[in-house]
Amino acid sequence: MFGPLISKPGSSRSNKTGSWRIETKPKFLQKNCIACNMCVLVCPEACIHGEGKNTYTCDYNFCKGCGNCAEICPKADIVMVKEESRE
Repeated sequence: MFGPLISKPGSSRSNKTGSWRIETKPKFLQKNCIACNMCVLVCPEACIHGEGKNTYTCDYNFCKGCGNCAEICPKADIVMVKEESRE
């Protein structure tokens, strides 16, 4: 009666969901970080990863630029910056 709604299973890894990010992106200053992990917990796309003590990075292929990470950071060690160009 009805055909399949999705013909092939997809993956956000192949679709790069950050392609519609708004004009800002997070910048991790890594100066005052206390490694509280709050930025990782509030990221709706799970694109923030810790790479050791006080060193966090964001996979911009999946970041939407929502600013949740910068808002929750207790040390203001994450700032939202204007995106200059797309890689």
